[in-house]
Amino acid sequence: MSQFERLTIDDIARLANVSRTTASMVLNGHAERYRIARATVERVLAVAAEHHFSPSQSARALRSHKTGTLGLVIPELTNFAHASLAQALETQSRAAGYQLLIVTSDDDPDCEAEGLTQLLARQVEGLIVVPAAGDPARYQPWARRVPLVFADRRIENCDIPWVVTDAIGSVTELVGTVLAQGVDEVVYLGGQSELSPSRDRLAGYRAALTAAGKAEQTDWVHQRDYRRDSGQALFADWHAAHGRDPQAVFTGSITLLEGVLAELIAQHRLASAPRLITFDDHPLLDCLPLPIDAVAQDSGQLAEHSLALIQALLAGTPAHSLQVPARLRRRGAAAATGA
Repeated sequence: MSQFERLTIDDIARLANVSRTTASMVLNGHAERYRIARATVERVLAVAAEHHFSPSQSARALRSHKTGTLGLVIPELTNFAHASLAQALETQSRAAGYQLLIVTSDDDPDCEAEGLTQLLARQVEGLIVVPAAGDPARYQPWARRVPLVFADRRIENCDIPWVVTDAIGSVTELVGTVLAQGVDEVVYLGGQSELSPSRDRLAGYRAALTAAGKAEQTDWVHQRDYRRDSGQALFADWHAAHGRDPQAVFTGSITLLEGVLAELIAQHRLASAPRLITFDDHPLLDCLPLPIDAVAQDSGQLAEHSLALIQALLAGTPAHSLQVPARLRRRGAAAATGA
């Protein structure tokens, strides 16, 4: 037998000395419609509050065919950008009357599929997914069952709507600023090449080189994944191959930047570090001895537009994909000059 006491609406009715029907009407917000006396309402609510009771969400769902829940699938909660998206989306969903359920995929398509299955088993009304795979066919079965929106990443040749950051424009501007200051060599360290953020960030990097009249060298672009240890390994490998650090390094995420910083510290080269710039921002960058410029994503807007697309799909109205502008957070020479 369980040690926990699970109260039912019958218990609340008994404790409040009212019928089960009356207790149900009060707790489900229908007291005014059925003209239940104010004193009775207050008594039922007081008993419910005393025992921390709320009506069964499952029972409500059976009656209304709505659960008031949304599902979010992100690669990992330790990723600052995705954690920020989850926080913003949870707050905004709650304000819109939804409870957000969150699962992580670890960027593994099979793990992602298991998470989606679990969310649908809980009858979520919509899904917001940071996709772990680039195959549209993987997501079409889910999109046929509930409204589904991609956030932070998109999939080409797929009719599922998405909300992503304008990475191309922001990275072009950030890298272009460094090149304009006389840097001739900017090495690119990125994540999985098949993901849309990776393609966009690399496209922005290359657009900046073209605009500055710089020819990309064969050893400038290196991609693996967005984990910290990959950033450290890629940076260490470049130094080992050249016997020096590059003039400047662009990292495709804050986690890759962490890896570069870890390698600089481990090798006692932090004082002579190259110029570092990164995609994704973090408040800790304000506390470092190195001035690191960053592309700051707007998690609030990503969440807001993702939620709006879900609501549009639920309402049967058009849901249009869009890009959210990013902001450059300047801490280097450009910040001092106002550039």
